[in-house]
Amino acid sequence: MLKKFLSVQAFVTLACFLNVVQAQTGHAIEDKIKLPPGFKLSIFAAGLETPRSLALGESGVVFVGSFKAGKVYALQDINGDGKADKRSIIAENLNIPNGVAYRNGSLYVAEVNRILRFDDIIEHLAVPPKPVVIFDQLPDKRHHGWKYLRFGPDGKLYTAVGAPCNICNPEDPIFTSLMRMNPDGSDFEILARGIRNTVGFDWQPYTAVLFFSDNGRDLMGDDVPPEELNKWTKKGQHFGFPFCHAGDIPDPEFGKIEDCKQFVAPEWRFKAHMAALGLRFYRGKQFPKQYQNQLFVAQHGSWNRSKPHGYRVVLVQFKKGKPVAEKVFADGWLTESDEVLGRPVDIIELQDGRLLVS
Repeated sequence: MLKKFLSVQAFVTLACFLNVVQAQTGHAIEDKIKLPPGFKLSIFAAGLETPRSLALGESGVVFVGSFKAGKVYALQDINGDGKADKRSIIAENLNIPNGVAYRNGSLYVAEVNRILRFDDIIEHLAVPPKPVVIFDQLPDKRHHGWKYLRFGPDGKLYTAVGAPCNICNPEDPIFTSLMRMNPDGSDFEILARGIRNTVGFDWQPYTAVLFFSDNGRDLMGDDVPPEELNKWTKKGQHFGFPFCHAGDIPDPEFGKIEDCKQFVAPEWRFKAHMAALGLRFYRGKQFPKQYQNQLFVAQHGSWNRSKPHGYRVVLVQFKKGKPVAEKVFADGWLTESDEVLGRPVDIIELQDGRLLVS
């Protein structure tokens, strides 16, 4: 399946633009997505194979990790018209290269079982350098094995390893974990466990506290368990999987083993099976003031719910550092007849304050 990207940008004081990177769908997405008044959506790039995670490099270069395609793309808007007019393939034949991150001239790519680094990448988009393997001790399990990759305010490279199952209690501590390492792969450490599958996290402005999404287990019903927006604050925290879900819901199979009170409860609960993935705190100035320092979340959408829901981008509103409300920002990828036109995955903020959504 091919996909596209969307972007959002302000063109007058209270008018903003959402750009999208999207797979090929055959639909005029710009006319079908509903946005708040003053916002507009446009296609940034189309025809990519399974685009997933996004990273922004110098000179506005957008890097895109793919899913089943095994490719990593670089997109450039050379003439500044809000559309990518140059595309390069940085790598191909990789093992689900979902996660991408950029720092100090280098592009980092997370495969299922290892992390690669492409040095001096901006100067070599046409003929990319051979990658350096910085870490190769990740499990090779594909179930929840695709990785998210981000650099934190501390200069460390963060990623996570999901559960190799719908519900189980893995013996290897690297599963269901959040972890970080130095940019060269050294000083690897596990920060937290009990995380079923996170493929999206960001650091809150001003506090530098890490928030991450976590997808709940299946086969407990259409509306159970709620999915989670969690906050990591110290090493050694456990967020409940597989024993407890959403803070206080014991698992039917593992819930009798542990007391839910000992685990870290979520900061916010999303509806079950929304599949919250990429998220970004908005730091720009182009959007109106009420959007600044608030959290945009891509909800990929349910896959096995009797009545599908999700397929949208929401805004989680914060007050005094805590989430207090969730509002729909962009939807329409799921039609009234339950036809799926697209599934939002990740969000980044471009240099001018536009949002880019895969």
